[in-house]
Amino acid sequence: MKSTSGKRISLPYVIARLLLFMGALAMLLPFIWMLSTSLKPANEVITWPPQFIPRHPTFNNYVEAMGAAPFLRFFLNSLLVSSISTVSILLTSSLSGFIFAKYRFPGRDIIFLAILATSMVPFQSYMIPFYLMVNGLGWINTYQGLALPLLVMSFGIFFMRQNIMGIPDELMDAARIDGCSEFGIWWRMILPLSKSAMAALSIFAFKNAWGDFIWPLLIANDINLYTMELGLGMFQHRFTVDYGSITAGSVISILPIITVFAIFRRNIIEGVTLTGIKG
Repeated sequence: MKSTSGKRISLPYVIARLLLFMGALAMLLPFIWMLSTSLKPANEVITWPPQFIPRHPTFNNYVEAMGAAPFLRFFLNSLLVSSISTVSILLTSSLSGFIFAKYRFPGRDIIFLAILATSMVPFQSYMIPFYLMVNGLGWINTYQGLALPLLVMSFGIFFMRQNIMGIPDELMDAARIDGCSEFGIWWRMILPLSKSAMAALSIFAFKNAWGDFIWPLLIANDINLYTMELGLGMFQHRFTVDYGSITAGSVISILPIITVFAIFRRNIIEGVTLTGIKG
């Protein structure tokens, strides 16, 4: 078998592509089912056997979801907290990764291992002391209280350090000879050369902040501070679940994550790491 370019296509190549297609389809099926359920009337949601394609598609679930709760406010709250978290993580991770990758100082490896070890500690284990600290600051029911545990990511520091280690030291030495400051090297050289890694990290950080549920549940007692994840919980009643409305809200909830991925995917495809030396 030959492709359109004239190259011979082997059987293992076809099998590998078929397996990848089946895997991608398996991962997409839950999202397709969610979208399909959001367009079904109430009687079709619980129909057996289930139907993938709605027989009488309707947008009433979206109307009811937006009318049952201030979802626009929830959406803006999540967008604000996730955006602040993503920007903070990108700045702190790239700066810390730059320091750990390119500077030598006493205790560097020990400090880095201590930071890395914190990524293995589940948030639930120190959630109560953290809550007491935030309460002592008077930040309960505030945006800063919602965003505080999401401003720094130990995995992000490790990720950026591994990327920045691949940037040649000769480029930094040349910048110093030209009179560039250490902060200028980070801002004007390290950040542009690390854009692919930062794009990957931004997707991970945004998704992590957007999907956070436990911490907003503790901090936000005012409905005006609810995030999208808390808002979706309003459709789960004591004995029943409004599947139509909750799937409609879920479709709206994943749109920002898809948007962030669509914006940064080109940088990720170019490569997670850059060495700073081209062609």
